[in-house]
Amino acid sequence: MKLPQAVVLNEIGPRLQLQNNLHLTNEQKLNWIHLLAESGVPNIEVSSFIRTNAKKDYNDAAELVLKLKKKESCHYSVLIPNKRGLTRAFVVDADQVNMFISSSETYNHFTKETTIQQTVQEIKKMVNECKDHKKSTRVYITTVFGCPFEGNISIQKTIKLANQLLDIAIDEISFVDSVGKATPPQIQLFLEDLLKTVPSDRCSMQFYNTYGRAISNVYTSLAYGIHRFDSSNGGYGGLFPSNEKNQMVATEDILSLLTQLGIFTSIDEQRLQHATQYIVNELTIDPTSKLFSVMKNKKHPK
Repeated sequence: MKLPQAVVLNEIGPRLQLQNNLHLTNEQKLNWIHLLAESGVPNIEVSSFIRTNAKKDYNDAAELVLKLKKKESCHYSVLIPNKRGLTRAFVVDADQVNMFISSSETYNHFTKETTIQQTVQEIKKMVNECKDHKKSTRVYITTVFGCPFEGNISIQKTIKLANQLLDIAIDEISFVDSVGKATPPQIQLFLEDLLKTVPSDRCSMQFYNTYGRAISNVYTSLAYGIHRFDSSNGGYGGLFPSNEKNQMVATEDILSLLTQLGIFTSIDEQRLQHATQYIVNELTIDPTSKLFSVMKNKKHPK
């Protein structure tokens, strides 16, 4: 078995306004993002332009990106649901535009209020605009390993959707285990078929630790040459709609595994711990991170 020599992590934690009813001020988020960037995190999803019931949240999201003191070695992305969100992404000059679609027709309608194929056509139009503005693009395919409404999802259905997205020139696809039920054998079957038509350097994996399987699924993916993963500092970030039990694998836990395996990342572990300690002390919920629980200098939440 040959593991990748290097891995790239995509940090999603700062997109917290949608996750688990956690709220941070823009100043707190900016401090957190700055610490993450200083630790060497190469990609940070800093905000989302998904309208909520509170219009202030939508405006704060744009204000945050405009106030960023960008580090050249870090790419800053935003999540958008539609053309209106795309316009905002251009206004704030985000480095990368992230979109989403589901491999479940029911879940796609739940989050997008359109069919899968209608969403593909919408994404195609937005990708063309992104190319005109020289912005890279990323799409999350959610519910890949199970849907809260439909149950199991066909592997071939997801692979067909992934190829459609590549055909419209998406730069990268993240495959999301939305309900956290994936197992290593499922990951094996999926990647064996997926990588026949989709290059590994266009793939990222996003795992949730709902059932404690995230790290084992990361390792299985590594064994198939996957070298891009989504994660959340402290494990706070999550998929919408989410709850306190459905949280993304912690950045520091993946980094700890990669370090032990001798796999290079651009991230300094000690500096990342500073980011973890900061966000733990700003929130009132314990992190799900296993590494944090054994850190010698850990601080407790307020």
